[in-house]
Amino acid sequence: MNKSSFSEFNLSDEIQRALMDLNYENPTEVQRKVIPVALEDKDLVVKSQTGSGKTASFGIPICELIRWEENKPQALVLTPTRELAAQVREDITNIGRFKRIKAAAVYGKSPFERQKLELKQKTHVVVGTPGRVLDHIQKGTLTLEQIKYLVIDEADEMLNMGFIDQVEAIIHELPTKRVTMLFSATLPEDVENLSHKYMQNPVQIEIKASGVTTDKIEHSIIEVIEEEKISLLKNVTIVENPDSCIIFCRTQENVDQVFKQLDQAHYPSDKIHGGMIQEDRFAVMDDFKRGLFRYLVATDVAARGIDVENISHVINYDLPMEKESYVHRTGRTGRAGKTGKAITFITPYEQKYLSEIEEYIGFHITKKLPPSQEEVNNGKAAFEEKIHSRPAVKRDKSEQLNKEIMKLYFNGGKKKKLRAIDFVGTIAKINGINAEDIGIITIQDNVTYVDILNGKGPLVLQAMKHTTIKGKQLKVHKAKK
Repeated sequence: MNKSSFSEFNLSDEIQRALMDLNYENPTEVQRKVIPVALEDKDLVVKSQTGSGKTASFGIPICELIRWEENKPQALVLTPTRELAAQVREDITNIGRFKRIKAAAVYGKSPFERQKLELKQKTHVVVGTPGRVLDHIQKGTLTLEQIKYLVIDEADEMLNMGFIDQVEAIIHELPTKRVTMLFSATLPEDVENLSHKYMQNPVQIEIKASGVTTDKIEHSIIEVIEEEKISLLKNVTIVENPDSCIIFCRTQENVDQVFKQLDQAHYPSDKIHGGMIQEDRFAVMDDFKRGLFRYLVATDVAARGIDVENISHVINYDLPMEKESYVHRTGRTGRAGKTGKAITFITPYEQKYLSEIEEYIGFHITKKLPPSQEEVNNGKAAFEEKIHSRPAVKRDKSEQLNKEIMKLYFNGGKKKKLRAIDFVGTIAKINGINAEDIGIITIQDNVTYVDILNGKGPLVLQAMKHTTIKGKQLKVHKAKK
């Protein structure tokens, strides 16, 4: 089925409107093939490279099929990393914005109690890492009886990170009558076994690329001894002068060391690794996505599923030990039809690992000489100009979607016996407002947050200062971010 625009999927007006505001114009190949099958409630095994648009390929049908009226979770998405869980939750919230789809993210290193409170609210989609999802199931804070859709995202990485037992433990707790969708960049034997064991005649979809990695990426290798890597890195960045670049290291210590060297040389840079607290990791990724700095030094925590537009270069400061990691790291560039460069530093002792990578990706990576002193000297002026110029801040893809939304705070919630229907009923009676102008409603014990859509927030805010809800006059103001 060759759909050339999202309008041909017969999606609801609310979903189409969100896609338009998100600038989703033409479906990618994986979206063209997956969405129609998912809309028919069929099990799916999808093999597709990173950067191909997988999240929307399951996010769109899930948002379309979910019943807003049901308070308990109807879809569960499992992801290998906390960053990816947060990103998928954001994508699903954006796609389902006008249908008032409420998505929650649950993952480790984040307060369990806060997540427990969120799951007590009306929640349509839960996105999480396997360990924390299992915690919530075992403690009874995540109800599963209404789960109709299970998505296992980045299944091969779940396997690499040792999550497969937890994934199976979660599956055993889910209703057997459900749709299961499995997405993976590669399909190792254990992932295949999952599909045979827990899925009903799944439709197999494979998005072909030239070999394992996309042909949009120019791969090269430079040989270097360990002691000269930093010097080589600086020379390569001067000659290449990237707009946006991820530098991958094998260990947290190396990330810290490389970042320190770049920072001292006044590179606009930051770092991310698993030893940092979660809030700092999210803050760094948000700043990088927005283009506030050009160079991100990272361990493999940033190699999976993190969608940052227009990364022109990936530099493997350390060769990855696992061949799959090479594909996932280099897949951060050359995304969404753009071209990119992947440059890998290799020491004399790493030839064995390189051979495994080349066998896996199906081609020999071109060996290049280090930049000459002349090339470095010639590139210095342009490089200096770029690192000292302020990068253009990238627009968030949800900016258009969110600019007409105002979140309102009310100082009453469950303890005052208030329900979502009370807010909808009252607000929809305001002159010039109807139910379609009311977005996600989050009711807590003592406060309630209501998204007002379509630029009508100021109107509702003014009216509600003099309007009671269920006979109660509540304080109302624009919610702080």
